[in-house]
Amino acid sequence: MKKTIRVNHLARVEGHGGVTVELDGRSIGAVRFDIFEGARLLESLARGRSYLDVSQIVSRICAICSVAHSLTSIKATEKAFGVKPTPQTELLRDLLFRGEDIESHALHVFCLAVPDYLNYPSVLALAADMPEAARLGLRLKKLGNTIQEVIGGRAVHPVNCVVGGFGKLPSNEQLVALRDELKWAAEASEKVVELVASLPPAEFGSKDTVFAALIPGGDFGYGYYAGDQIGVMINGKLEKVPAEQYRSVANERPVPHSHAKHSSYQGRPFMVGALARLTINGGLLNGTVAGVKEKFGLKLPSGNPMDNNKAQALELVYDIRRSLEVVEQILAEGLRDEAPVPVKPKAGSGTGVTEAPRGMLVHSYSYDDQGRLLTADVITPTAFNAASVEDHLRCAVEANSADSDEVLTRKLEMIVRAYDPCISCSVHLVRKRNAP
Repeated sequence: MKKTIRVNHLARVEGHGGVTVELDGRSIGAVRFDIFEGARLLESLARGRSYLDVSQIVSRICAICSVAHSLTSIKATEKAFGVKPTPQTELLRDLLFRGEDIESHALHVFCLAVPDYLNYPSVLALAADMPEAARLGLRLKKLGNTIQEVIGGRAVHPVNCVVGGFGKLPSNEQLVALRDELKWAAEASEKVVELVASLPPAEFGSKDTVFAALIPGGDFGYGYYAGDQIGVMINGKLEKVPAEQYRSVANERPVPHSHAKHSSYQGRPFMVGALARLTINGGLLNGTVAGVKEKFGLKLPSGNPMDNNKAQALELVYDIRRSLEVVEQILAEGLRDEAPVPVKPKAGSGTGVTEAPRGMLVHSYSYDDQGRLLTADVITPTAFNAASVEDHLRCAVEANSADSDEVLTRKLEMIVRAYDPCISCSVHLVRKRNAP
């Protein structure tokens, strides 16, 4: 008997998307991750603008990941112009990225993922029975926003990040207050570990999975900003690709059912995000999170997409503790009152690859000799993940086809939410134009 399981609107994700599964008895037909969002067009809107404006424009792609878009844009521009920021700027950017990761992961783990595991329809329903857990998640999210405000000048869409450095440095008083809140969070992170470790198992879409992530560079250890190589874990081996060759990893192609392109590496979909980062870069984690992975029962590499939730929780704990270390270092050494590195625009191209909370993010630009943007290409984590989401959905359908429609639908929704998609960021159009 033919039937279709359809989720017309995925709840508890950012943007408008759905899932469609077509079944004919035991035969599985189409399995689709439907993305209905319109093209964001920010690449076109930024074209022709001065390099001074570009990061502010593209950060509007996403309010949750505005730091990642702003700093990845600046990273690409600095590469195009040959600008090398100071070590202090790099350290502050690393801290700013961690603030965004704390904010985003706290929101996802507590408000979107935990209700799924405990069968609550929303965080509001969860809060009625578990008010302490809800308050903890929201306070941690606020902490992440505070870091962004102190370093970036605003809790959302930073205004303080400029090519070459920062427009204004944080005050000593702001850093002291931030340190105190981070000390609280470092202690409270034990409660995060307890909660996530207590969640019931969820494994209904496991398969051999390809992972891709930025390989961190500099002296920051496990991080999200520094680095110029993409690592791809495929067939048990790590392959490294220069950031400028990101298109050889993405291999984007349009598909008829989605407004977001699909990506594949050597013909296989790949997953980006916290689970991919831990798989590729987990050896860089220091002792501040020793034992957390074991408490979560997280075994790497893992082909279970639901483990992305555990990976995000582990990163949340790590970033809180690492941020405290950085703030204490800054307070001990003091911030130098330095201006941004001088910028001399020139014709050139540059590619910035970073790790947004949801995974690998690419901004690639070309400028003219006046510093005006000629071309832009921006690929977001959800765009990279779209094909991999479908891969895991199909695997779940194959393994759970005997479930009732209601039970199977819930599992499919949980898999998509585990990817933490930002659907409205994922659609972009890049048209090739013939030279005049």
